[in-house]
Amino acid sequence: MRLLLVDDHQVVREGLASILNMQDDMEVVGEAGTGADAIRRIGYDSPDVVILDERLPDVAGSLVCSDILARFPEVKVVMLSSHADEEALQRAIKAGSSGFLLKALDSHVIIDAVRRVYAGEEVLDPALTSNLFHSIRHDGEGPAELVDLSDRERRVLELLGQGLSNRQIADEVYLAEKTVKNYVSNLLRKLDLRSRSEAATFAVRVFSAHQAEPETW
Repeated sequence: MRLLLVDDHQVVREGLASILNMQDDMEVVGEAGTGADAIRRIGYDSPDVVILDERLPDVAGSLVCSDILARFPEVKVVMLSSHADEEALQRAIKAGSSGFLLKALDSHVIIDAVRRVYAGEEVLDPALTSNLFHSIRHDGEGPAELVDLSDRERRVLELLGQGLSNRQIADEVYLAEKTVKNYVSNLLRKLDLRSRSEAATFAVRVFSAHQAEPETW
C-alpha cells in the first residue's frame, strides 16, 4: 500500500517512514508538513492511506481530513495525536477519519492499525474510547439511539468500543464467550451495523452527542 505522512515535525515523519518502509506491504511515497501541502501531495503521490497529524501549523487536522475525503474519496485517513483528547477524537470521526491513534503507541500497533484501515476497517485508540465510555457510564440513562438495548447490551457495546475481544468481554461481564458472541451479533442486528469496528465508531458518536447536550432545568 502507498502511504503519505503528514506531520509538521520532520523527526516524526522520518521515524514513521523508517518503520513503515520496513514492511513488505507498505511504501511511504510522500511527506508533507502542512495541510495545504498534504492536499497537493495527494494529487502527485496517489496514496492509499494518509497518516495525518491531528495538529498542524496551518489548519486543524480534522479539517484537512474532511478536505482530503471530499476531493479524494477513495483515500483512507488515519489520524495521530500526541494527546488523549476526546474532543479531537470526536472531530476526527465527524470528519470521516478511519482511524485515530495516539503517537505514543508501540510501532507494531500503528502498523496493524494502518493495515486494518487499508482493508476497510475503522480503528480507534482503546485508551481514548475507554476514557470516553467511563465518563458516559455515569451520565444519565444514555442516548435515545440505545433505548432498545438492555443494560447488558450497552455494557457489551461499551467494551467493544474499548477494543476488547469476545473472550475479554466474557471475563468482564462474567458470561460464557459463546454468549458474548451472541450479544455482539444481536447488537449489530439491532443497530443495523456491519462490523465490530463500525459498532465502536457508532457508540462513540452517539454517546458523545449525548454527553454534549446541555442540561435542562
